[in-house]
Amino acid sequence: MEYPSLNILIGGEAGQGLQTMGEAFTRALVRWGYRVHVMQTYESRVRGGHNVFAIRFGPENVLAPRETVDLLLALNQETLYIHEKELAQDALAIADEEWSSPPGMNLVRVPYKKLAQDGFINTVAMAVGGAMLGLPLDTLAGALDSVMGAGKAEAGRRALEGAYEWVRENGKRIDPPPKKEGLPRRIVLNGHEAVALGAMSAGVRFCAFYPMSPSTSIAMTLIQWAKEMGIIVEQAEDEIAAINMAIGASYGGLPSIVPTSGGGFALMVEAVSLAAVSETPVVIVVGQRPGPATGLATRTEQADLEFVLHAGHGEFPRAIYAPGSIEECFHLTRKALEVAEASQGPVFVLTDHFLADSYRDVIPFPVEDLPQVRPGEDPLSVESPYLRYRITESGVSPRLLPGISKELVVADSHEHTEKGHITEDLELRPKMVEKRLRKMEIIKAQVVPPEYEGPRDPDVLLVGWGSTKGAIMEASLLLQAKGIKASSLHFSQVWPLREEQFLEKLRGAKRAVCVEGNATGQLARLIRRETGFSFEERVSRYDGLPITPEYILRRVWSGD
Repeated sequence: MEYPSLNILIGGEAGQGLQTMGEAFTRALVRWGYRVHVMQTYESRVRGGHNVFAIRFGPENVLAPRETVDLLLALNQETLYIHEKELAQDALAIADEEWSSPPGMNLVRVPYKKLAQDGFINTVAMAVGGAMLGLPLDTLAGALDSVMGAGKAEAGRRALEGAYEWVRENGKRIDPPPKKEGLPRRIVLNGHEAVALGAMSAGVRFCAFYPMSPSTSIAMTLIQWAKEMGIIVEQAEDEIAAINMAIGASYGGLPSIVPTSGGGFALMVEAVSLAAVSETPVVIVVGQRPGPATGLATRTEQADLEFVLHAGHGEFPRAIYAPGSIEECFHLTRKALEVAEASQGPVFVLTDHFLADSYRDVIPFPVEDLPQVRPGEDPLSVESPYLRYRITESGVSPRLLPGISKELVVADSHEHTEKGHITEDLELRPKMVEKRLRKMEIIKAQVVPPEYEGPRDPDVLLVGWGSTKGAIMEASLLLQAKGIKASSLHFSQVWPLREEQFLEKLRGAKRAVCVEGNATGQLARLIRRETGFSFEERVSRYDGLPITPEYILRRVWSGD
């Protein structure tokens, strides 16, 4: 399967407006009638370095990024040399007429300085690419307005018009992929925008954070809607304060979310246990990036699964979701808030830098009829005397909110009695531990099963979690096109695991290959620990770049 698509790569340095132009180009392609998938890579610096905004588009659902480049839009000379070997056989590169280039490169030399008299070189490069594809000028201009605002985009309009006129005069043309008519209206979102929208749809009312890439974009999206949606967003002085603020807000009745990344989450671990022992709902989104320590601050990895699974001292239940698409980012964040409330404790959403920044087209989410989380219970329904930590069969105790009844609502960070007072009663202690652990059955009852695509009992089964979803699905389709019986199995919830949902599928495959963005195979080890099933083959990537279908195929298929 090689469905028609074209891969555009915009390359340049930080400060040249790659993201703004890339987002505008992406929106224009969607408005023109295409499906899209965006991959961004950039260095951890404000100016300089080398950044990439790659847009793959076609008439069908574009599952993953592609390594081969069909159209290179170079914003500096260095880009031509960095990406020379990635160009497809018939690829074109758009560059300034004065730059040198590698020998043999199919180059379209554009008078950037003449066409960008107001300094809009990035706009000129985008416009030349759009005009060569046949993208209507008004469509591209409208998309630029939506990204920058009509006032700021007005000056760029002259650069757009000049570039389109230059293309007409010079007769340059690229055949775009065929379009599919009748596509429903779609919007363009990245992963963390979808996380924020999912949280708002579930009724989140409080967000505390300390800025850390890539998680800050969740808080920034919530800030945009805070006034309209009645959300309090607090930038704390550090990560410890952020999670404790969220626990306090949740105790008071505000559904709360904390976006962070691995290094920030490391500071929050003690408070995770506080949420567990005080039985306070809180959702923590961990946007993974390479470690240890600061590692590669603006690259991607899937190396925090075991950390999040075991974060916190003592034993208590938790759920961990790992969305692999924009739709899953929305729906699983909603589910995380619901499960946190139902189980009265911490719940996690694991994203990563790649998913956070990947723009894709989605059908708008129908939110009108989605229920919102309703914290606490009706005081009239609570058994008297009120015991905040009453030992119950389900493990869930009655949760009243402070100030809405005559009852005293106690919360405690120590072991406590049913009333919530500190205790060292060693006969009561095991009962409280067991009460809290029984809440895992509530979480298990709602486990999202892994998604299986392809024929039963395949020759090759590609297994992944989180942001590898599109790559393993497309890789399995490419293997099928080669005559190989291949399937994919994607985990969007990585804890708890219910073996009856997937173990037979693993056992039925001749080759089960676990694909992960880490060096040690963390999901593979977790599955072996929980089920006894051992993967004989793994595909690992930990250089900071996302896993692609080509990367997988190079490691699982030695044929043509």
